[in-house]
Amino acid sequence: MKKVVVGLSGGVDSSVAAAILHNQGYDVIGLTLWLMKGKGQCCSEGMVDAATICQQLSIPHEIVDMRDVFQTNIVDYLVSGYSAGITPLPCSQCNRTVKFGPMLEYAREKLGSDVIATGHYARIAYDHGTERYQLLRAFDRNKDQSYFLYDLSQELLAGTIFPLGELNKNDTRKIAAEYGLKTADKPESQDLCLVESNGSMRAFLDKYLAPKPGDIVDSNGKILGKHDGVHHYTIGQRKGLGIAAAEPLYVIKLDTVNNLVVVGDRTKGTEKECTVERVNWVSMAEPRGTIRGEVQIRYRSQPVLATIIPGETDCVQLVFDEPQFSITPGQAAVWYEGDKVLGGGIIKN
Repeated sequence: MKKVVVGLSGGVDSSVAAAILHNQGYDVIGLTLWLMKGKGQCCSEGMVDAATICQQLSIPHEIVDMRDVFQTNIVDYLVSGYSAGITPLPCSQCNRTVKFGPMLEYAREKLGSDVIATGHYARIAYDHGTERYQLLRAFDRNKDQSYFLYDLSQELLAGTIFPLGELNKNDTRKIAAEYGLKTADKPESQDLCLVESNGSMRAFLDKYLAPKPGDIVDSNGKILGKHDGVHHYTIGQRKGLGIAAAEPLYVIKLDTVNNLVVVGDRTKGTEKECTVERVNWVSMAEPRGTIRGEVQIRYRSQPVLATIIPGETDCVQLVFDEPQFSITPGQAAVWYEGDKVLGGGIIKN
């Protein structure tokens, strides 16, 4: 009987992933990562629900203390990014440095398993022609999470199972109900775990970054309003500027050197190309020349056609067929060929 370690967050998706594999005859071990520092976090609802699911399925449950790793790789990463005027994407960073890598290492060294599974909506296939594992979109495009998984290595893909990759969310709920799982009707998380635990991103950042009042200006330097910290804004933001104007204004630049939030109309926030760094080629080896692909520059955006030009080490230049609004430094750009994730990286400028 093959042993598999399933990452259990206490949500319905990971619960059903464990149930499916258990039903398929796997020797399943539930593993929950203890991520949050602070009073009461050791008894979070998610951890309690994960333990309950393991009891319902009659499988062992392990809890691993990852609080220091999460603090360094996610909390400090977010705070540093926002203070530098970028908008970090913590989920892809968390998947690589906190979840998949450490989980697979723990499974191998402590639990005698070389396979992990999670409740992510994505698929993995092996291409015998290229001898590479391929990361693919989930069948349910509305729930597809491949955008957040672009940074996984071949080693991690080889040791991972995504049981929900061919299901839609309704299927997942039905399976949870059929198994009588406690999480069957549990509401879905609507935001980042750090945001949910702090109430808002502003509240989270205010714990680490002091107010730093400055001016909101247009592209000519005219003062239009005041802000209480550049870190409270993001490229493309329209709401919450507190500016009365004849036309909609958007954040088009965050100037941390001069402590300015620069705003303008939509045309001033539109660009034809961008540089992407920390690139990971997933389903293909790094190409020797230019390729074409469909690129997503944020999680919920529609893929758009672009030319992908490999540059210096771990960097590419993206040239879009049509100018794109709100290309945001710190977010991920992920390029696809159909359902296949070719690669991705972090938008630099």
